[in-house]
Amino acid sequence: MKKNLLKQQVSEAIAACHDKKAEAITILELEKGSGAFTDYFVMCSGTNPRQVQAISDEVELRLKNTGLRPTHVEGYRQAEWVLLDYVDFVVHVFSEKSRRFYDLERLWKSAKRLEPSELTGRTRSKRVSRGAARKRA
Repeated sequence: MKKNLLKQQVSEAIAACHDKKAEAITILELEKGSGAFTDYFVMCSGTNPRQVQAISDEVELRLKNTGLRPTHVEGYRQAEWVLLDYVDFVVHVFSEKSRRFYDLERLWKSAKRLEPSELTGRTRSKRVSRGAARKRA
């Protein structure tokens, strides 16, 4: 896939997450030599199951409007960790609890972290997860 088209699609997914007030939006650029099966992970959190589903729905709708459909969706009903697989990138929408438990950022710590603004031009969401706010206090 052309890199510019891929970045546009990832940007659209990020914008959808942002528009549904997702927290802690993180993008990991994965290297082919690292055993990665995709180019990017887009990860974010919702504060409750309904928001997790709303974020997932918005990502799917926005990308569908560009002609892109996920090859696989997992976890929607439980709304703890929804995975939307677009082959060249994967969107992970977590509950805060599941995100802390699975800690994909740690598992893929060798991946390059990108700020959402690097792909979208938007500034990073200023919303801080409740867990992060408690850690600072």
